Amino acid sequence: MGLKHVEAFRAVFQTGSMTQAAQRMHTSQPQISRLIGQLEAITQLPLFDRSGGRLRPTVEGSRFFQEVEKTFIGLAGLEASAASIRSFGMGRLSVAAMPRLAGGLLTHIAARFKIDYPHVMISIRSGTASAVHDWISSGLCDTGLAMLYGEVAGVNVEPVLKTKCVAIMPKGHRLAQKKTLRPADFADEAFISFATGSPLHDRIDTIFAQAGVTRRIVAETDLGASVCALVAAGLGISIINPVAAHDESASAALITRPFSPAVPVTIALLYPPYAARSRLIDAFAEYARKIMSAELGYLGR
Repeated sequence: MGLKHVEAFRAVFQTGSMTQAAQRMHTSQPQISRLIGQLEAITQLPLFDRSGGRLRPTVEGSRFFQEVEKTFIGLAGLEASAASIRSFGMGRLSVAAMPRLAGGLLTHIAARFKIDYPHVMISIRSGTASAVHDWISSGLCDTGLAMLYGEVAGVNVEPVLKTKCVAIMPKGHRLAQKKTLRPADFADEAFISFATGSPLHDRIDTIFAQAGVTRRIVAETDLGASVCALVAAGLGISIINPVAAHDESASAALITRPFSPAVPVTIALLYPPYAARSRLIDAFAEYARKIMSAELGYLGR
């Protein structure tokens, strides 16, 4: 018994006509007749009563049709399952980012992704740079957004945007008159530093050490928002990634200026080092790249 036999039987049963069944299956009436005859021989059941010039299903044919319908319902279920798999139905995605990216950019990406894939459960984790790194390197999270200030081991890195850190200061600060700030401009200035041991802290310390410039470190913090708040409050000046500077300057009394030599920062997607990427992760990454490029376009200006 082949699928064509069953399809022909179903079409004849539903239309009540060999001719109409042939039209539905885009074949000839003699072909349908042959298939029905073969099916009756295979099942050893009289499926249709052909007496009186009309085609009527027999009792056996009706019972057989009920079983056929169960099979087609199962096939429809398989089609629905395939569609669900294609659209990542019931999928789960865990994404990590530092607060600066998790609270804005990542939520925008997740919201846009959920519009097209509403059945995917997205879990967002927010933490320090080291926490994000650990979550992804261990495979606890499927992917993540990060701002990197150098080479990173233990994760796979996909750069999306490259930019430079900027100097920030409170409005009215004397250094605001300069177009570009250099290490010498920071000599003996009160400075808000990132926490000891963080990649940006180490990078900035190296630059000032090489320039022979001493700053007055008056506070340390591991959050860009805290750095900006302390600067806006007049406690000192600092050097920070341009995303934080842009976001905070809109609501705080901050001024930004380019800093030289450049402190490069890469905004990237991170992946676990050994796990193969699923279609779901690749699809989410595609949304992430597009939205990051669109929303962070100001970095190229």
